Amino acid sequence: MKMSRPVSLELAQGAVIAALYVVLTLVFAPISFGEVQLRVAEALTILPMFTTAAIPGLFVGCVIANLLGGAVIWDVIFGSLATLVGAIFSYMLRKNRWLVPIPAILANTVVVPFVLKYAYGVDLPIPLLMLYIMLGEIAGCFVLGELLATALLPHMAMLFGEHTN
Repeated sequence: MKMSRPVSLELAQGAVIAALYVVLTLVFAPISFGEVQLRVAEALTILPMFTTAAIPGLFVGCVIANLLGGAVIWDVIFGSLATLVGAIFSYMLRKNRWLVPIPAILANTVVVPFVLKYAYGVDLPIPLLMLYIMLGEIAGCFVLGELLATALLPHMAMLFGEHTN
């Protein structure tokens, strides 16, 4: 019988994930925002594979990072919702680590170009913006995310509790 995890553990993990997302986004701010971007923090989108706490953690972290990074309200709303949708579907694919990054890549590839075009007035065609965002998301979510997963897997029980997803 699988035991449920304490709420305090979920809250603490979610808070740490949110804080890490904010710090990584802001430390790498020059490449975290704009029509060509690589959010190093997107590596954390692999974390729903390990804990449900990553879902709200990624969402809250994205909201705070976008607010502190000077994003317009439409970016804060829709960019963060794309991260939330990606995290939910990543959790649903958690049994196959190679599929876990795909929802975040897809959600951001679909949403962020429209935010850039209509909220920021970026004068590039949507398909080109989609290509730019997709490439950055592949680098952040898949390449960096899989490196992070490889580093975390041997320590999964210690970091995320004995009763991980």
